[in-house]
Amino acid sequence: MRYAKKPFHPDVLSGNMDQSGVLLWVKAEPFIVGALQVPPPSKFSLHYLRKIATYVRIRATEGAYPRLYWSTWRHIACGKLQLAKDLAWLYFEVFDSLSVRTPEKRLEWSEILSNCMSEDEVEKQRNQLSVDTLQFLLFLYIQQLNKVSLRTSLIGEEWPSPRSRSQSPDLTEKSNCHNKNWNDYSHQAFVSDHLSDLLELLLDPEQLTASFHSTHSSLVSREAVVALSFLIEGTVSTARKIYPLHELALWQPLHADSGFSKISKTFSFYKLEAWLRACLTGNPFGTSACLKSGKKLAWAHQVEGTTKRAKIACNTHMAPRMHRLVVMSQVYKQTLAKSSDTLVGAHVKIHRCNESFIYLLSPLRSVTIEKCRNSTFVLGPIETALHLHSCDNVKVIAVCHRLSISSTTEDHMARTGLATVPNYWNNPMVVCRENSDTSVFQLLPPSEFYIFIIPFEMEGDTTEIPGGLPSAYQKALSQREQKIQIWQKTVKEARLTKDQRKQFQVLVENKFYEWLINTGHRQQLDSLVPPAAGSKQAAG
Repeated sequence: MRYAKKPFHPDVLSGNMDQSGVLLWVKAEPFIVGALQVPPPSKFSLHYLRKIATYVRIRATEGAYPRLYWSTWRHIACGKLQLAKDLAWLYFEVFDSLSVRTPEKRLEWSEILSNCMSEDEVEKQRNQLSVDTLQFLLFLYIQQLNKVSLRTSLIGEEWPSPRSRSQSPDLTEKSNCHNKNWNDYSHQAFVSDHLSDLLELLLDPEQLTASFHSTHSSLVSREAVVALSFLIEGTVSTARKIYPLHELALWQPLHADSGFSKISKTFSFYKLEAWLRACLTGNPFGTSACLKSGKKLAWAHQVEGTTKRAKIACNTHMAPRMHRLVVMSQVYKQTLAKSSDTLVGAHVKIHRCNESFIYLLSPLRSVTIEKCRNSTFVLGPIETALHLHSCDNVKVIAVCHRLSISSTTEDHMARTGLATVPNYWNNPMVVCRENSDTSVFQLLPPSEFYIFIIPFEMEGDTTEIPGGLPSAYQKALSQREQKIQIWQKTVKEARLTKDQRKQFQVLVENKFYEWLINTGHRQQLDSLVPPAAGSKQAAG
């Protein structure tokens, strides 16, 4: 990979350089977090998105362009595309979550919503929200990443093509064949295959009315290329800094290659597309690069000699904070725990873990848990999305902005928002195909709810449940505690002799030991025992 091999210097963009010195790649986050892992609505096709692109420009003074307000998008989505309002809000909010916003601003927004006394008040507050119109159009288009292909569903795999035979690490090739959100080869292929459509979607109204055959003679505005920076970024071979696409495209020495005209302040469609294709390369901070040259993590707790199958890597030693990835695969019968700056703000993928207990106790950007079984995951606060796919009998304890579950058998899930209010833990949105069964979830019965204790001491307030428990679950806990108190009182009033107390204690301990083995909790307790002094741990 050219990016990794060439040395970096903290230079700025200067001097003479041809396009061979420019490296562009597709950003991972819009696909990891932004592309919902469900087939998109049929109205998100290029045909309808072109209509939306024209509509918003014509109604620029009505809160449609260059900023698209929620009220306008709701009108388009519900009135024109026939989407449910909740689904329209889901896409709007997911895109908004990708924006760079301080934690203080997000908490302030949550507080505003929590003070709303009715749905009308909530809508009034939402109507003040706006997003970048052109970037939002691109966001809607990339939902096609997870579009179900008829030929795929019939034959079980895509037809062979030169691109699909790209060389990639085994783990990426095997684990991500059905999860394109984490596959940087899929991201690059998607943008490359649909680059003409993406550019066409950003053209001005008078350009959109032209036939497709004359599109290549069209002109692309500076605003359009700025919007395309939502998906593409890059660098030059002598610079360490990462630049958004538009800064590179507008760089003076590259005007001839990128097709920018100082006179018209626009880009030639044909030249711009050709330049993008010539410079597009693999993401140096993507999953593939992380697995190929990533650094292995050291863990606060793990049992020696049983992680030979595990593949755990991160790119935090080389990637900027917004590009951090941590990939864990095939952790088997392990208890792993970590809280460090390595994890802060990282996108985390946990894949094919079985009979394990994993604690990632730092603020995270997003988490994907895929094809895991019989495991428990305790996660720090997740800024964007927590997604479970094809999991069986897993327990996840997390505070997250959005939780999505697909093809998963659910055992026990605790879920809140990043702020304690409003809390939609018992009101999930079911996104599924038409005429399908929507009874795909149920709340955990209060009688089966138990408090989960994290077996590590940490600084800060970690003893309280954010927002408290719903009354039914709190009542179940209180009743269980009352039974324990009654039992303890009964034992105390039994007035057993010293020998009887000793015999009774042995009996209770034996029963408790049997319960630990039968429930599998013995494995977790054994895994929590620190390794012997002098044992080696992986560096990282």
